[in-house]
Amino acid sequence: MRHDLQVSILKELIRQVDEGKNVDAGVQYLMQTSDYVCPEQAEKEWSVLFRNHPQLIGLSSDLSEPGSFFTIDDFGVPVLATRDKNGQFHAFLNACRHRGARVASEEKGKGSVFVCPFHAWTYSLSGDLVGIAKQDHFGEIDKSCNGLVSLPSVEKDGLLWVHPQPGGTLDVEALLGPLAEELASHNFYGFVNTGRKTIEMNLNWKLANDTFGETYHFQKLHKNTLGQVYHGHNLAYEEFGRHHRFVTARKSIDTMRDKPETEWRITDGAFVLYYLFPNIQLIVNSGFLSLVRIYPDPKNTGRSITHVVIYFKKELLKAIEAAVEGETLTPDNVFDPAARAKNNLPSPASTMEVFTSAIEQEDYLMGEHQQLSAESGLLPETIFGRNESPLHHFHNSFREALGMKPLVRKE
Repeated sequence: MRHDLQVSILKELIRQVDEGKNVDAGVQYLMQTSDYVCPEQAEKEWSVLFRNHPQLIGLSSDLSEPGSFFTIDDFGVPVLATRDKNGQFHAFLNACRHRGARVASEEKGKGSVFVCPFHAWTYSLSGDLVGIAKQDHFGEIDKSCNGLVSLPSVEKDGLLWVHPQPGGTLDVEALLGPLAEELASHNFYGFVNTGRKTIEMNLNWKLANDTFGETYHFQKLHKNTLGQVYHGHNLAYEEFGRHHRFVTARKSIDTMRDKPETEWRITDGAFVLYYLFPNIQLIVNSGFLSLVRIYPDPKNTGRSITHVVIYFKKELLKAIEAAVEGETLTPDNVFDPAARAKNNLPSPASTMEVFTSAIEQEDYLMGEHQQLSAESGLLPETIFGRNESPLHHFHNSFREALGMKPLVRKE
């Protein structure tokens, strides 16, 4: 991110903190709770937004070296992602061309070929069919046109993208628009995967996304967790087509007032969240980031699956290893101001603990309450306030993509 933009955003956040102000959309919207429960809408979302829309599936470090692979099954298409011997990223339908069995069942790994467990047909990291067991028994097969079904895939600026359909269009520049250059500036190639967790709870996938759409709740719901670290009730916000940037102030922003602006760095005083349509929350902090991928449960409209992966810069991991024992943050002291003041180093464990204590046990629990209210049919609508601009944008974006009418203004 350009330094002048970082300074501008930090100044805006300081102004909001000083004046007790927040982002103001100037309008409230009514949200129909049927959007969280309607099975027909859920089916359309699944088809349009997931099975037929480009998907961000990870960072380059998830395929750290030639021979690396991982598998995912999050959007209705079993995907095998590989890095071939030349370092090229590929994505395939994880299905043998013989009878459709999966050629890779492990979540991740490293190897030189994939051997189907059913009849031992063998494929290279580039998807080529390189071997057929007992071919003299089976009969003639043209290996050149019976490799794994290739899916459109692009590795760009440290991010791995795939389209779930073989004939789908995957143009990352067009997809991200003016946000592409800013994302590239974060150098995602420099981050390594340090751990992941999956959260499956009884809330619609849009309610899970709503969790990341406002700071109005920080000082109430998160008073003992995130409220210890962030001011709440402030937001620097900008839209980029169907995507947006969401920046909110840490309490550490107060220490920046005495520093020259040439030394200001946005992640020293705030976290930066990029919402990437339709289901990605990419949260950038100082030296580490979180990739949050939120999916519907295709069998249950009122349930969602969230995959959280934490990535750290290699330099920060080395600093953590070199820190004096007992000074690095732990899950027990991550929200303790004294511990944070003593040592500003996070850790993969403490970062993941944030998602357990604040997101899973607080935000998503509220989402489950909201889901029950929606399913009762007795609460036909809820309200998005003037200070909840990202929620306005998220809901109007997916509604527009589905050909639905926009949210109704509250008069």
